[in-house]
Amino acid sequence: MQSFSFDDTFCHLVGKENWDSVVRTWVHQHVVILGIHDSRLPHLKEGIDYLIEQGYGAIVRNSGGLGVVLDSGVLNISLIFNGGESFSIDGGYELMYDLIKEMFKEYGVIIESKEIVHSYCPGSYDLSINDRKFAGISQRRVRGGVAVQIYLCVEGSGSERACLMQEFYKRALQDEETKFSYPEIHPEDMASLSELLGFELTVQDILFKLLGAMKSLGSQLSMVEMTDEAWSLYNDYFDRMIERNDKMRKNMEDVNSNAQ
Repeated sequence: MQSFSFDDTFCHLVGKENWDSVVRTWVHQHVVILGIHDSRLPHLKEGIDYLIEQGYGAIVRNSGGLGVVLDSGVLNISLIFNGGESFSIDGGYELMYDLIKEMFKEYGVIIESKEIVHSYCPGSYDLSINDRKFAGISQRRVRGGVAVQIYLCVEGSGSERACLMQEFYKRALQDEETKFSYPEIHPEDMASLSELLGFELTVQDILFKLLGAMKSLGSQLSMVEMTDEAWSLYNDYFDRMIERNDKMRKNMEDVNSNAQ
C-alpha cells in the first residue's frame, strides 16, 4: 500500500506542483496485488485464504488490471511524469515499452507487446518473448500526473507464479457465472526473464540496465528528496489505500456472514 501511495504522491506533485519527472523502483516480498474486479470475486475470502496458506499477503491496488504476483524476484518500475490533458493512454504504455526494449537490446531478442490471453492480468501491453509473458504494464493518472507501472518477472519460475493465480481464481470463483470475465490461466504461457534468456539474471542486474538505458535515452538523473508537503500528501494517499482495503475486508466479512 505504501508503494502505490508514493506513486500517487509523485503523480500529484509532478502534475500540480511542477516537480520533475520521477522514476521509482520497488520490490516486495510475497504479496498478490489484486485489481478492483478481483475484489468482487464471489468467493474472494476462500481465494485469499489460499494465498495466505501459501505464504502470500493480498491487497487491492488503485490502478487498472487484475491480480499479479510480487516477490523478491519481481522488479517494479514506475515512470511518473506530467501528462497534462493531451498525453494519450497508449502513449504512456509505448513509453514504457520503448524503455524495456532499450534495456534488453544487447541480447538480440524480440520483445513483443500484445495480449497473452491465458496469463494472469492479461492486457494489450503484455510484454513477451516467444509468446511467453514476463511483464505487464498498468497506468494511473492523478491530477495531471501519469504513473506508468510495470512488473518484470526477473528471477525464479514464471509458471509457478501463474499456478498460484490459477488456483486463486479457481477457489475465488468456484465455477460461478460472473458479469466480468476472469482469466483462464495457462501457466506455461508465463516465464521469467532468466528462463527466457537462458541464464540467471537478478533484480540488481536489471536495476543497472534501467540506469544505463535511461542515460542512453538522454535522462539527467538525480535523487528526489521528500519535502514536508510531499509527506503530507503521502499520508493522505496512504489513508485512502487503507480505506480501500478495509472496504474489501468488510465486504468479505459481509459475504461470509450472509453465506452462513
